[in-house]
Amino acid sequence: MAEIKIEKKKPVWPWIVAVVLIAALVYYVFLREDHVQDPNRTEIENTTAVDSTAN
Repeated sequence: MAEIKIEKKKPVWPWIVAVVLIAALVYYVFLREDHVQDPNRTEIENTTAVDSTAN
């Protein structure tokens, strides 16, 4: 008679952990909003009036 090899199923949980870690990394790098303002970069409000009717 022929020998039938039976393979055990591989666990799924390492794949689930890997997907969760990759998703967390993608969120951290691309989707989070950075509310910390660079102290060297300040926005300057333009208060100069422009007369668009002058030629």
